[in-house]
Amino acid sequence: MKKALLAAVLAVFATPALAQQAQSPAQRLDALDKRITRLEDMNAVERVQRAYGYFVDKGQWTQLSELFADDATLEIGGRGIFVGRKRVLEYMHGAFGPDGPKEGLLAQHMQFQPIVDISPDGKTAWVRSRAFVMSVGGWGLPLYEDEFTKEGGVWKFKRESGPFTMYTSWKGWGHDALNNTWPDKFDPPPDLPPSTVYLTYPAYWIVPFHYPNPVTGKPFPVDPVGAYHRPPGTPEQAAAREAGKLADGTQAIAEPPRN
Repeated sequence: MKKALLAAVLAVFATPALAQQAQSPAQRLDALDKRITRLEDMNAVERVQRAYGYFVDKGQWTQLSELFADDATLEIGGRGIFVGRKRVLEYMHGAFGPDGPKEGLLAQHMQFQPIVDISPDGKTAWVRSRAFVMSVGGWGLPLYEDEFTKEGGVWKFKRESGPFTMYTSWKGWGHDALNNTWPDKFDPPPDLPPSTVYLTYPAYWIVPFHYPNPVTGKPFPVDPVGAYHRPPGTPEQAAAREAGKLADGTQAIAEPPRN
């Protein structure tokens, strides 16, 4: 019995070693190079995501816009979609004014919990992360599901999507919770309407995950997507099931229409 168990254990540990021996030195170096490139890509993508927050902090809007690809999209809250790097800068200047910090302005944009994934071909990446915003307007809690593209060896935003989970005044969410999903009252208007309709705390909306469960490998069930204002199983929640879907029935995180 002990011999059989020992043989099984040795077989388990011997298999990877035999597999490595079966590879030529060139194959092993190629595999190692791919792993290193993937790790470097993950680090570079996370740096771009974090740099976005630091540029927001001090109103560095031109530098922020340079993080975006020429045809990238930006969607903050429920304000609609801005298409293209130039429109990203136009929106930031319209919302917050010229570049640079201003007396009395507070817009700290702290980011946490990044989960980075790289496509097999190494040309596309995704990040899910959370931000905690402390500003003169109050507190905010956006959740990002962003897409990146690699152009000329440099990672850039392809899609920046930041729906709010919660928004409140300085008194805090325990005192009052404010909706923050309405269209802005200032110019410029968005190029496209919001990709989804949702409500902030105390309502809730599950932002679709770009990745499956890391343990089971099963995708997170994102259907039904909706802007829920009542617990699951209630008639009100059932009626809200369609509120967060696009007109064609696709998920809210889908590529926005271009026509």
